[in-house]
Amino acid sequence: MIMDSFKLKTVYIFCAITCTLNMGCRKLIAIDPPLDTVTTVEVFSTDALATSAMAGVYTLMANGNGNFPQPTSGFSMGLTTILGGLSSDELFLSSGNSGNQMYLYNTNRISALNSGASTTLWTSAYKIIYGSNSVIEGIAASTAPALHNNVRTELTAQAKFVRAFCYFYLTNFFGDVPMVLTVDFNKTRNLRRMPQQEVYQQIIKDLIDAQAALPPDYSAGQGERVIPNKWAATLLLARAYLYIGDYINAAAQATAVISHTALFGLETDLNRVFLIDSREAVWQLKQTNESSAVKNATTEGYGFNLPSPYSLTNQLLSGFDAEDQRKLAWVGSSVISGSTRNYPHKYKIGSKNGEAYQPPLEYYMILRLAEAYLIRAEATANGALGGIATAISDLNIIRNRADLDDLNEDLSQQQVIAAVAKEKQIEFFSEWGHRWFDLKRTGKAGAVLSAIPLKQPWPGNYQLLYPIPVAEIIIDPFLTQNPDY
Repeated sequence: MIMDSFKLKTVYIFCAITCTLNMGCRKLIAIDPPLDTVTTVEVFSTDALATSAMAGVYTLMANGNGNFPQPTSGFSMGLTTILGGLSSDELFLSSGNSGNQMYLYNTNRISALNSGASTTLWTSAYKIIYGSNSVIEGIAASTAPALHNNVRTELTAQAKFVRAFCYFYLTNFFGDVPMVLTVDFNKTRNLRRMPQQEVYQQIIKDLIDAQAALPPDYSAGQGERVIPNKWAATLLLARAYLYIGDYINAAAQATAVISHTALFGLETDLNRVFLIDSREAVWQLKQTNESSAVKNATTEGYGFNLPSPYSLTNQLLSGFDAEDQRKLAWVGSSVISGSTRNYPHKYKIGSKNGEAYQPPLEYYMILRLAEAYLIRAEATANGALGGIATAISDLNIIRNRADLDDLNEDLSQQQVIAAVAKEKQIEFFSEWGHRWFDLKRTGKAGAVLSAIPLKQPWPGNYQLLYPIPVAEIIIDPFLTQNPDY
């Protein structure tokens, strides 16, 4: 399927999707679909129209609803990275402005009544879920002969993958969340929160379905890695297994990605990792280049390159070994008013050096190969096939790419697990909340974060889950709030 050949149709479908979803912006779980939504027969009457409907979902993920895709506009546009970084030990507000709402996340003092950014995270994720469900149900309901079975299968798999992706982030930010698997208002109007264990079961089910049906190449994106394929589903599945402690399956899925050397390989030049043709990329989002403000930058490139209110913490910077080339390649520095500012610089293109209407040099990286090595390292260190020796070998592959020496071969299990945590902290700083999630799932968040001066006095570990948006609870009496909010 060729996505770009349907540009005009995609614009039409995207408008239909966003208009529908904006009507439910206040309550995504309880929206009554209008008659002209993407579930109508006309939208799914041909391969081209159905493909365009799914393209509209990707456009919503990458660019939101307008031509000014700010990183705080949606969970898949940079908000996950920003909130995860502020809530953990990665980012702080350079201005120190306590009047900035983000300061509440930085100090871990958000409340149920003052959590606008996490509410945006919630609503934007459910909008994308709604779009994915619309594609799944629209295809299933269509009897049009011009919508062919291979297209039906692949688009349904893409939608299931995106739905699983959204739920992964929702459950890691909010804990138990409602599972919306349909656009039927009568079935979604009074949903309860699903236990996180059951959310993961649905995530894994969707990913297994997607893995089986998605192609093993990038033909859907004309060679660009902007449409999820079998390997994107496999890597996210490895992560989901890791998070639930299924180390055997986590290692097996990670190995499947690592072994596919025809498509993937670590970039030896760290400055190439986030480019559009990076061999490390497993899945990227393709942003618009038509914004006069953001230009052809990624949303994070726009949000983190100066001028930016976000700086990297001393806690993160002190974690780099002196010889680590990742600090040189991925940390930007500037002296402002006599003070040195360090900021995430994985994306080199920002508002100052971007060019509107010019082809992007970087796409927004969602999944990349380095994670497969670190998933397998953690899984084998915890008992999966290969054991400590495989874990150390995988860690050394990541370390050698950064010009660091090999680890000692006689490390204990606990030392190897600690080494995995450090490599993940350094490799994935300011990427998709990895550090925030890792601290929480390994039980280290309270001890690590409560020692940071900015976060003292520590308000309590209840802040490790964000509050359920109050507006959602008011509308749906079956929704409950997270404890202590």
